[in-house]
Order: sequence, then C-alpha cells, then structure tokens
Amino acid sequence: MTTHLLIILPLLVPVATAIVAMFLRRSVTAQRVVSVVGAALHLAATIALLAEVTRSGILATAMGNWEMPFGITFVVDHLSAIMLVITGVINLAVAVYSIGEVDDERLKFGFHPFYHVMMMGVSGSFLTGDIFNLFVWFEVMLIGSFALIVLGNEKKQLAGSLKYVGLNLVSSVFFLIGVAMLFGMTGTLNFAELGSIVPTLEQQGLVTTVAMFFVIAFGIKAAVFPLFTWLPDSYHTPPVTVSAVFAGLLTKVGVYAFIRVFTLVFIGDVGYTHEILLWIAGLTMFTGVLGAAVQMEFRRVLSFHIISQIGYMIMGLALFSPLAIVGAVFYIVHHIIVKTNLFLVAGVARHYGGTMELEGLGGLYRYKPYVAVLFLIPAFSLAGFPPLSGFWAKIILIRAGLELGEYVIVAVALIVGLLTLYSMSKIWMYAFLKKQPDNAPVRVENQPRAPMSMVIPIVGLALLTLSISFFAFPFYDVAATAAAELLDPSVYINSVLGP
Repeated sequence: MTTHLLIILPLLVPVATAIVAMFLRRSVTAQRVVSVVGAALHLAATIALLAEVTRSGILATAMGNWEMPFGITFVVDHLSAIMLVITGVINLAVAVYSIGEVDDERLKFGFHPFYHVMMMGVSGSFLTGDIFNLFVWFEVMLIGSFALIVLGNEKKQLAGSLKYVGLNLVSSVFFLIGVAMLFGMTGTLNFAELGSIVPTLEQQGLVTTVAMFFVIAFGIKAAVFPLFTWLPDSYHTPPVTVSAVFAGLLTKVGVYAFIRVFTLVFIGDVGYTHEILLWIAGLTMFTGVLGAAVQMEFRRVLSFHIISQIGYMIMGLALFSPLAIVGAVFYIVHHIIVKTNLFLVAGVARHYGGTMELEGLGGLYRYKPYVAVLFLIPAFSLAGFPPLSGFWAKIILIRAGLELGEYVIVAVALIVGLLTLYSMSKIWMYAFLKKQPDNAPVRVENQPRAPMSMVIPIVGLALLTLSISFFAFPFYDVAATAAAELLDPSVYINSVLGP
C-alpha cells in the first residue's frame, strides 16, 4: 500500500461507508452491518497509519501530485496518528452500541450515513496540513453532527440544536476572519509555511491579535470558558449513542486545533498568548466542575464535566513545557475513552431505570451489579483515582505545573479533582446505592437485560482504560514522542517542505 493511499484511507473508509449505508437505507439490518464493518475498517486503517508514522516518521502528501506546499496537503505526525486511532476506537465502539440503542425510525432517516460523514470530518481535521482546509473539515463535521442532533425531531433536540449550531456558526465566522488575516500577512495557509513565516514577522503584536480570533473560534469548538454554554444544553438531548460520540470526540477536535496552531504557528509571543490560555484553562476547569456539582440529570452532570476536563488539556498546552505537552496529549487520550464510556453507561442506566434524572434512578447496584462495576472504572478514572489513567494524566500535568512554579493552576487542578470526585459520588449514591423511588417510571428489577451490543462496547472501553492505567509507560512514550515533535516545529516543517 502506497503512503499516499495510507494517509487518505481514514477519509475514504467513512465516506464509502456513508454512501453504502445511504443506498441501503430501506434495510436497517444491512445499515447496521455496513456501519460496524466500516468502523472496523476505519480503525484498522488508523492503526496501520500510526504504525507507519512510528516506523518512518512524519508523513505528508498532496492531492493531485502537486508539489508541497501547493494543493490539498495532508500531514500525519504522532499527534495526528494518535488522534486518528482513538477516533477509530470510539467510532467502532459507538457503531456497535447503536445497534441496541438507536431506533429503526432514525435509521431510516439516515443515522448511519450522517454518522460516518461526521467521522470523515473528524478524521479530516486531524489529517489536514492546511488551516483553511481545517475550517472545511470542521464544517463537514458540523453538518454531520447537526443532522444527528436533530434526527428524531423531538422538541428538546430542536431547542438544543439551535444553541449548538448558532454558536458553532459564530465560531466559523471568527475562524474565517482569522484565516483571511493570516493569508493577508503571509500569502499562505499551509501549516508548515505558516510555522516558518509567522514567528519571524516583525509585527508580533498584530500576530497576537490574529491569534485571539483563533482562541475564540477554537474556544467555542472546545467549549472553554466562557464559550461553553451551548454544550450542556445540547449534549443531553439526542440519543445516548449520539451524545457519547459528541462527548468523547467533538470537543477534542477543538483542543487538537488549539495544540496544532499554538505549538506551530503562534509561538512568537508565548509569554502573552499562553498566559491567556492558562487563565482560560483554570476558569474552564473550575466553572465546569461547579456546574456539574449542581446538576441532577445524568448526562448534564457528565456534560459539565466535559467542560471541566477540557481545562486540564488546555492547561498542558498553556504551560508549554515538554512534560506539560506530554500531559495534554495523554489526558486527551484518557478522557476520550473515559467520557465516551460514561455516556454509554448512562444509556444502560436509563434502559434499566427508565430515566436520566438521578432522583428517579436507584437500585442499580443491588439488581444490576455489573453496571455498577462498569460505571466505577471510568468514574474513578475521571476523578483521578490511582492507579487509573486519570491519575497518571493529572499527575503529569501537576508535576509540570510545579516544575514551572505555577502553583495557582496546580491548586485549581487539585481542587477540581476533588469536586469531580464529589460529582461522581453523587451519581453513584443516587443511581446505584439508594433505593429506587416508588414513583419511578419502570422497576429496575423487572427490566430485561440490556442488549449485548450496548454492553460489549462499555466492557471494551473499560478494559482499554485499565490497559492505559496498568501499562501506562508505552502510552506515555508515544505521547512523549508527539510532544517532542510539537515542541520542535522544524521537524514538522522539514517533513512537509523539505530541509
């Protein structure tokens, strides 16, 4: 297989899967089979790509045999490859879960085609070597995700989708303004060329101003403070299958964009731009966890925790040391797996309890102890219990902060960790330990066993969390390699443009 084909395969597989599923829209069974097979092939393609990057270093190609940096450029470094593999894992897990959770009506109206179009947008965002095409892939992802969030035409979905689309369109406007200004200053939109030109410009004050447009654009996508209000009002409205993949992946595309641009392009005034990012990180952590603490609906608690945990990732970028960037990359991988799994567990809890309201749930530990175990693994990891993956992710970032003398953000990170434990304990007490209320819509003990298609992905993601927890060093080494590439932009630039 040629390198060119290997690089674009994570795009070809989702679009082919979407097309085939669209032609099979009258057969829900055939759609499910095609979706799972397509997701499995997508994962295989991403693993092969990571193996090739590990073996050969950063890969780059341009469509149509154009010379670099002309044409549509795709670049895969270790960060891109890691993000693609974890996307493939979540893609497969959610595709399998959807068999038992997504109803036939939604399937007939195009759930699987839209789902794989969204996955193509996510993959394209991680592969592109051009900042304008990053905008294009963001829009592809937005089209697919908007269709998924409104599919079913329920009133609460439509209300949530208005905020989701509205603020994302604002993000697109700021993104385009930033792109236009960058092009006007440099005459290029290729990441590698931007990385070699922008830090050398004399007017770094103007460059920093342009950087703030991208802070707003990516900040909305990543749901950082104070731009996160759309997320908790949107992610609890669609089916669990949809909200799980949104929770795990979509905000991380925004985080990836932050890391890519603020380690490659906007590095001429790190003392100013990254100080702003550090304040954003602390406020995002704190406000997110406070929001989670007062919620009483399963997915809304988890949605506010998405916001809070994004703060840790931005903290790693803002500290901008080798160890801090390692922590940010490690945290992204850990959080995608854990957060997706918690949403999937919430779906199983609703299957047995008939509601997502914590006050209406109860008795799961007594009658469905396996669900309790499957909840505790990602919940404890999210809270940072040793030796689970969240503990390693947090300890790396805290150590990085201490080494740099950034004691305030370290204190915030520790306090937020304790408040995260409080929120997870609240879910545990209400949904699992307490007795189910008499007025509950259904009785836990009388409900049939959840479909295996819903349970298997949860088990798989829990085992992956445990693997990262007990065998953390191989994952740390890959994250360290990614961090080394990010902190030495010349490696990326030379791989694309040549030495």
